[in-house]
Amino acid sequence: MAPDLSPLWISLKTSLLATFITFFLGIAAAYWMLGYRGKAKSLIEGIFVAPLILPPTVVGFLLLMFFGKNGPVGKLMQPFDFSIVFTWYGAAIAATVVSFPLMYKTALGAFEQIDSNLLRVARTLGATESTIFWRISLPLALPGILAATTLAFARALGEFGATLMLAGNIPGQTQTIPMAIYFAVEAGAMDEAWFWSIVIMAISLSGIIAVNFWQESREQGRRGHREKRGRGQTPAEESSVLPKLSSTVGLIIDIEKQLPSFHLKVAFNSDEQTLGLLGGSGAGKSMILRCIAGIETPTKGRIILNGKVLFDSEKRINLPSRDRRIGFLVQNYALFPHMTVAQNIAFGLPKGLSNGSIRVQVEEQLLAMQLQGLGDRYPHQLSGGQQQRVALARALASQPEALLLDEPFSALDTHLRSQLEQQMTETLADYRGVSLFVTHNMEEAYRVCPNLLVLEHGGAVQYGSKHEIFEHPTTVGVARITGCKNFSVAQLVRSGLIEASDWGCHLQVMDTIPNNISHVGIRAHHISFTKDPNQENTFPCWLARTSETPHRMTLFLKLHSAANNPQDYHLQAEVFKEKWATIKDQPFPWYLRLDPLRLILME
Repeated sequence: MAPDLSPLWISLKTSLLATFITFFLGIAAAYWMLGYRGKAKSLIEGIFVAPLILPPTVVGFLLLMFFGKNGPVGKLMQPFDFSIVFTWYGAAIAATVVSFPLMYKTALGAFEQIDSNLLRVARTLGATESTIFWRISLPLALPGILAATTLAFARALGEFGATLMLAGNIPGQTQTIPMAIYFAVEAGAMDEAWFWSIVIMAISLSGIIAVNFWQESREQGRRGHREKRGRGQTPAEESSVLPKLSSTVGLIIDIEKQLPSFHLKVAFNSDEQTLGLLGGSGAGKSMILRCIAGIETPTKGRIILNGKVLFDSEKRINLPSRDRRIGFLVQNYALFPHMTVAQNIAFGLPKGLSNGSIRVQVEEQLLAMQLQGLGDRYPHQLSGGQQQRVALARALASQPEALLLDEPFSALDTHLRSQLEQQMTETLADYRGVSLFVTHNMEEAYRVCPNLLVLEHGGAVQYGSKHEIFEHPTTVGVARITGCKNFSVAQLVRSGLIEASDWGCHLQVMDTIPNNISHVGIRAHHISFTKDPNQENTFPCWLARTSETPHRMTLFLKLHSAANNPQDYHLQAEVFKEKWATIKDQPFPWYLRLDPLRLILME
């Protein structure tokens, strides 16, 4: 006699329906919870995952109380003479409820693993939230969502306790495979129990194995491409294709933002000349860019770009990122990994263009950035330098009124950084908009930016041309950020003379001495050596230790007497190795001179 296969069809029917429902409900709930910041987040999360931790019989009992004839849903259905209890619909509902937490939690994990910079950059490129979901979040989370779907299906297929409570065990109507196994064992029909156990294991495992195989094949393909990718090309010699903006260009910033670690409070203006934001980690550089781009919201203040108010706390204006026309180049470039180079660049183009116009503009950007022939490649097939140029091309394609560059060279090696720095300088020179360049590298800032804003602990400490800031830093902090290594507490003795108490000497100075002078400094490469001990600001010194770089020697020197240990020194001097070769064998004391024109007087 042929076996009764109704449990198989009932299980497949209920499991597929449950998976279909949980697929949409789970993704929607996960994406909503990803951005939800309300006080009820923990409570909602607990409700969503409760079926995963409660005993299935308890879940079934609660469903029975809800859908039964005395339950709220049951009473609503009585006039229609329809009941969910003890029907295959009940089995599907039970399977949906118990499989939903797996779908929800796995999909949530997939969404959380997406680099948040990708979403932020997409907003600055003018993408709406729906566009971001369909074109970025969903495609990137798809592997995790497929895994979640497989797990949800397997959980729905294996559901027993809740189904038994709500739908019962009616052969041919609600008897699923798990119930067929249970009652076969109870009746002593072990062959039948084995048969259904093998069937349910085969169905569940085949789905999981298939998804794992697909994910492994996908990752192997990516690894193969990474191993084959070529070296980065040289930067473009041509100037970039850049938008022409109005002659009235300017950025006005006056904002405050209270953060857990410090209070950001800055006010400055910027025009077409590139402004470098220079400061150490935690100074607030990147936070300023994020506020301008609309990624973060200042506590109060205003941001105005080319006469358009982007943010004003008093007037309650806060334009979303997509409406600000800001090009944002983040440290890791945030290229969309599932899109080709051409698709990445096209993402930043204005909406409504024809396919032909899109192709033309993408090709222009590829040509300008020396990326010809790479349009069909994916980001993981590119070198770091190529990735940076694609990100820059994408930002410029959106025709931004301001270009924000957040440490764009930090992920590159020294040689590639030098090459791309030259191209970046040329690009910014041709760009007809406001550009802000964030860095903590003083030499990089000096080469790229005509003007600098030096930041410390969330505040601006000096603002001006790079020449003014490097030649005349006003505070010890600014001097240290710009590379000065030698400082001493200073007091005014008389006009033209100060005492450097930490160095144990008096110094003649040429600059006007501030009334509130606090420190004097001198850069290591400005210290010179002489054989004439009678020159002004010349002192005997002894060598405490040395430090070697490929081209220079750093000498740690103590004034007036020999050093007691390698840490006993007053000043650091830097000399080329050719100079070092001429002085290293000379007897002590040596004589160093602190040029009055090179001394830095700080308030």
